[in-house]
Amino acid sequence: MNTSQPSNTGLHHKLNAYVRLTRLDKPIGILLLLWPTLWALWLAGDGYPGGLALTVFIAGTVLMRSAGCVMNDLADRNFDGHVARTKQRPLVSGDASVKEAILLAASLSLLAFGLVLLLPMLVVMLSFPALFLAASYPLTKRFLAIPQAYLGIAFGFGIPMAFAAVQGSIPLEAWVMLLANVFWAMAYDTEYAMVDREDDLKIGIRSSAIFFGRWDVIAIMLCYAMFLGLMAWVGFSLQQRWPYFAGLGLAAMMAIYHYRLIRQRERGPCFQAFLHNNWLGAVVFAGVLASTYL
Repeated sequence: MNTSQPSNTGLHHKLNAYVRLTRLDKPIGILLLLWPTLWALWLAGDGYPGGLALTVFIAGTVLMRSAGCVMNDLADRNFDGHVARTKQRPLVSGDASVKEAILLAASLSLLAFGLVLLLPMLVVMLSFPALFLAASYPLTKRFLAIPQAYLGIAFGFGIPMAFAAVQGSIPLEAWVMLLANVFWAMAYDTEYAMVDREDDLKIGIRSSAIFFGRWDVIAIMLCYAMFLGLMAWVGFSLQQRWPYFAGLGLAAMMAIYHYRLIRQRERGPCFQAFLHNNWLGAVVFAGVLASTYL
């Protein structure tokens, strides 16, 4: 009479493991990946990128961020058990198997590629280095002193893809925006790495927080400054109106707030600063939106 109950319970448990594996329960990564793509789509489209491009990039961002999280856990499954924050991840706890994770990452990547096929051939060609960046990033923590810079390229590669989708080409401004995103990612992911610094030192994982050492706070603020300066150059080059620069001004005020959070290097406030970057990305997009509609 109750034979269906264990099956339902098992299915719910497995689905929950997949949600945690893809970090759909923690959407901050999707948002940090999405904001630069939206900036690029609106700037490339001079106000609106078109429904197809917008739909493909939003859905593709969710799919590839989810796939990237699975790839990350596959690469780190032998390390995550030694870090307090990650020791309950599905591949460590046994809630999901390596085979399941590989199939899940492959399925999500194929779905994203299917969406890309709806866009111009230049975007399709760019999707291959984008996939390589997503798949190889987890490995960079083994040998790169600042893997956060590589993350910035991976997280910002939607920028040239967006310009390619809307304009059919990739102007200089797109590459400068990509560089700006590298500095932004270095800022927010160093805040994130400050939370795990002691654990990373124990297990031999590299991070910008370890590389910068006692200069970590200064390095983060310099990265924010470079990000905002490069985005200002893009605004001038694309002849954006005052709301664009007002958005950058609000973002600068948020960066100063982050300084107040991270200056004591306490785990809780550092993680809070990392999460707050979602709002920083949002105000930059609000400035882009208002500028392109004026």
